[in-house]
Amino acid sequence: MLSCAHGAEGLVKSTIADEGWRLSFSRPGFVTAKHDQAHSPPSGIFIRTASQSLGSGKSGDADELIDRLLEATDSLELPVDHLHVWPRDRAPIGRFDFEPGPDEVSLAVADRIHARLGPERLRCATPNEIAQPSQRVLDVVLVDPSQWFFGIHTATTLPSRWPGGVQPVSPAYEPISRAYFKAAESIAWSGFDLRPDDLAVEVGSAPGGACGRLLEMGLHVIGVDPADMDPRIADHPRFIHYAARAGDLPRRVFRGAKWLLVDSTVKPDATLSTVRNLIDSRDTSFRGCLITMKLGDYERAEQIPRWQREVQRWRPKKLEVRHLARNRCEVCFAVTL
Repeated sequence: MLSCAHGAEGLVKSTIADEGWRLSFSRPGFVTAKHDQAHSPPSGIFIRTASQSLGSGKSGDADELIDRLLEATDSLELPVDHLHVWPRDRAPIGRFDFEPGPDEVSLAVADRIHARLGPERLRCATPNEIAQPSQRVLDVVLVDPSQWFFGIHTATTLPSRWPGGVQPVSPAYEPISRAYFKAAESIAWSGFDLRPDDLAVEVGSAPGGACGRLLEMGLHVIGVDPADMDPRIADHPRFIHYAARAGDLPRRVFRGAKWLLVDSTVKPDATLSTVRNLIDSRDTSFRGCLITMKLGDYERAEQIPRWQREVQRWRPKKLEVRHLARNRCEVCFAVTL
């Protein structure tokens, strides 16, 4: 059983069909499939979580559903390390202020499940804790409040350790925009070793959500955007704003910067051209880039391989692409230079 963003399920289905998976039950943001051979759950750019299915239940009575879950876990080696409970995305990210991850209903359900399963079946002290590598996680997806799907997975990648593949993050202050959460997730997922006092550049910085995350981490930040920054960012002692486009600035402005974040409302090809010009300069020495590539609609995902080939021409040490849980209709390229 697979979770993804609401609207991305078509891409998930086409990807796994090429690997021999036969589609089964699905809803927007949630896909199940079967394979004729023993096969580990699939992975891909638009797959947020992947679990081996243990079954499902449908009832208006939560205790009946937990009874079904108890029966499903009888086949497992017990106890399991963690319990993750979350709802499928019921709307496109950002529409009507929707954000993915556990909500009030799923949190209440998680507490009830945890109490019923007890220490005989669960090692975790509370549900929805971040799993450690190699730990086993019991997954419960609320496709609807009265319809649950159960699964099991082993934590490997960082997103697979998060409940529902959504990073738990607690901002020190109220974020200026949701770009704060996108930056937090992309930094964590990429594995980039951002450290206090490093210098980072963000292209497309206004009003300052991502810059807020970087400053919170102790970095010095250069923001590049013709639009105004929020005063809370503009007045920060470790922040410098250039009210311009990146291509119009002399490259020496970026001298000493280790990290480049790009999240501009321009076409992906123009974004890649801007980044290439920045990293090719003798005045710059970036170690890593986090590039948001705007799709506009999911049909444009067919362009991702072409964009990957373009980035490979830069001779990066590593390139990874993911549709982050906090991404709208866009993907993140993590480029290690």
